[in-house]
Amino acid sequence: MKRFLAKITVIVIIFLLGSCNAVKRVSEDELLLTKNTLIENGKPIKDINMEGLYYQYPNSNLLGFPLGLHIYNTAKPKSDSIYLARLDTVLKQHTFAEQLLSKKQLVEWTKTKIGFQNWLRKTGEAPVIISDLQTKKSADKLTAYLNSLGYFNATVDYEISALEKKEKRGKVDYFINRGNAYYIDSLSNEIASHDVDSIFKRFKRNTFIKEGDRYDLNNFQKERDRLTFTLRNSGIYNFQQNSIEYEILRDTVAEHQDFKMPVKLIINNYTQRSGDSLIVSDYKVHTIKKVNIYADYSFSDNYYELDSIVYNGYTIYFSKKLRYSPKTLTNVIAARAGSIYRDIDRTNTYRQISNLNTFKYPNIEYAYVENDSTNTQLVNNIYLTPQKRFTAVFDVDVSHSNIQDFGISFMGSVISRNIFRGAETLEISGRSTFGSQKSAAENDRFFNISEIGADVKLSFPRIFFPLNTDKWITKNMIPTTVFSVGTSVQQNIGLDKRTLDGALIYNWHPTTLKKLSLELIDIQFIRNVNIDNFFNVYQTTYSRLNDIAQDYNLDNSYLNDNGNLNIPYGADNFIADVLSNQLSVTSNDREDIRSINERKERLTDNNLIVASNLTYTINSRRGLLDNQFYQFRTKFELAGNLLSLFANSANLEQTDNDKNLLFGVQYSQYAKAEFDYIKYFEVSRDKVLAFRGFLGMAVPFGNSTSIPFSRSYFAGGSNDNRGWQAYSLGPGSSGSVNDFNEANLKLAFNLEYRFPIAGSVKGALFADAGNIWNVFDNVEDEDATFSGISSIADIALASGIGLRYDFGFFVFRLDTGFKAYDPALSYDRRWLTNVNFKDAVLNIGINYPF
Repeated sequence: MKRFLAKITVIVIIFLLGSCNAVKRVSEDELLLTKNTLIENGKPIKDINMEGLYYQYPNSNLLGFPLGLHIYNTAKPKSDSIYLARLDTVLKQHTFAEQLLSKKQLVEWTKTKIGFQNWLRKTGEAPVIISDLQTKKSADKLTAYLNSLGYFNATVDYEISALEKKEKRGKVDYFINRGNAYYIDSLSNEIASHDVDSIFKRFKRNTFIKEGDRYDLNNFQKERDRLTFTLRNSGIYNFQQNSIEYEILRDTVAEHQDFKMPVKLIINNYTQRSGDSLIVSDYKVHTIKKVNIYADYSFSDNYYELDSIVYNGYTIYFSKKLRYSPKTLTNVIAARAGSIYRDIDRTNTYRQISNLNTFKYPNIEYAYVENDSTNTQLVNNIYLTPQKRFTAVFDVDVSHSNIQDFGISFMGSVISRNIFRGAETLEISGRSTFGSQKSAAENDRFFNISEIGADVKLSFPRIFFPLNTDKWITKNMIPTTVFSVGTSVQQNIGLDKRTLDGALIYNWHPTTLKKLSLELIDIQFIRNVNIDNFFNVYQTTYSRLNDIAQDYNLDNSYLNDNGNLNIPYGADNFIADVLSNQLSVTSNDREDIRSINERKERLTDNNLIVASNLTYTINSRRGLLDNQFYQFRTKFELAGNLLSLFANSANLEQTDNDKNLLFGVQYSQYAKAEFDYIKYFEVSRDKVLAFRGFLGMAVPFGNSTSIPFSRSYFAGGSNDNRGWQAYSLGPGSSGSVNDFNEANLKLAFNLEYRFPIAGSVKGALFADAGNIWNVFDNVEDEDATFSGISSIADIALASGIGLRYDFGFFVFRLDTGFKAYDPALSYDRRWLTNVNFKDAVLNIGINYPF
């Protein structure tokens, strides 16, 4: 962390010293590239695909300032040889020992200076000098791209020009003349193999190449990929993509003025090399003769000493004892004896075996059956190497937060695999945190707060359910079942909660892009042990109550030595006496006290939540470098319905307001829905515009008049509206009157523009909008409730800037948010009132916020 902050400090200093000459490393006969422009029909155009084809790009900049270039220019040229020469001279003079540094210190100091200069060069960007050769290559590449789109007569010329009034700087203009596009006139085919021809005709309707379409090389490549995928998954085991050719029958398309091209598809026979000669043979449909599973394979095994069993058409080989149930092994193998060869079976088998979390990455091979005259039968061999049955993980973390001045956490887990011979995984984990807090307890112990917890999770690589679900959730959907239970105990932290959690979860993937997660049972029990500590924890709520109390002449039984309400008895008795009319206060104060008491009861009451929820996710991202993807997640949850169904027949105990109690706790009942959408737009080669929209609402009914704190929404924080601290925004325009503000309706939008600055340092400009409200619950404050379209005026807006440092395996994030529109202020002061660094919010996070 110190190294990161030091590097950021250096970059900021260089930024402030912006008078540095950007062209100091540019020779007199060279030009620094400042801009590339595409020009067509005399006008500049924008085309992200064509702009990504240049061989040279201008140096990156931050708000027009080439920070990376200035960092690079700060480094001394040939610094390594200069510093080493100086070191050699000083060492030969033998004067260093009598002065400030020893020989060893002098050597280390020289290494530090060399390392710093190298860091400047590595972090910065060398000046991009316009190269005529690279520019010509860019023009040729642009021409080839236009050819690929059917503009076979296209030309791209270029012009390099120096900028007026700017020393040693230049630009490149690319002049595009597309010419006429060529279109596909007619399609024909010539397929050598009878089997391939039959498959081709069966799936011909899915072709990407159609008569009348403009020629597009990308569609031809898509068609090659489609044909290859189709044939390899229709029995053609050894199909090679280079067997596919396309022939444009006219020799020179430029000679014909109708700009139409007859296209012929050619699929040749299989060609393989044998010694110095080539052997050509027909492609044929292959079938799987036999499937062999080696359950505990290692390179040292002797196959002749292995035992074997046949189960459900599969032959399972093992050494000494089969440690897995045959059904578990065969259930994850996609190929079956007697079926045709399919490439996708190999992929599904890899995924399904990985889902077992019991074996290392498997080796899947196909071989021809010996003495098969047709040469079309295959043996599928799957080699499984077990992971270690037991794995232990241990971790230590040091932290600081608003809850603890200093904390140290110990976390450990033990994983046991294949505990019931069905590739089940049992994970037992524990965690303990010991911390120091000045106000936690009146004793001299340094570690005076603690939290201890434990979790047990049992995972099954299948749907564990009384009814057979194989018709709806097939094995290639990677189904899993998870049973989990956990507990935690806090001491001297807040209200000293005791929690007990349990869940039964089903996960499966209908497609590679889609995921479904069904929590059939989600149980959470929260018991607050130290409720007398409420007003110590929620200081803002206490201040509201104490301010009211100061307006009345209370006797000393309510007050402490400082004249404030005593905690807890004075505050509790003041509330009780006001609400029971033993103390007379104004109607407004009585309403405020009633609201405070309602919040206190809700946050100190024990919670029992028995819920079920379904989460559906679509994610089109193809990898970490994919910057043009979307993700959609929706979640629906119901709580308390099952308990209410049996409440009357069970004759449950009830509260004074006719709410059911189970084990002395009023269980929660609500319905909840969430919609979350993320979309990335690739603006250019290294710039991304990211958008996120979120809508969530939880509605209490039946046995509840409010939502449990743990299932409510909050606004603000490093991953939400970054102009406000977490829990400090809303509800509505109420002005965050509580320490932890939450509600049951949330609307949020985020827009972020991400760009490079220098090396691993990235930048961002962002705008965050949103708020939380109460709706359909027991909150009556008009400022905090959602009342229709008019409440849209309560949406808060923040804007800001961010710095990110990419460590490769994670990104450290530093965002500064400013309140652009604050709904808590009066209407005439909401816009741009607190846009200054004094009121800015500094957010620290790991990885991107969305």
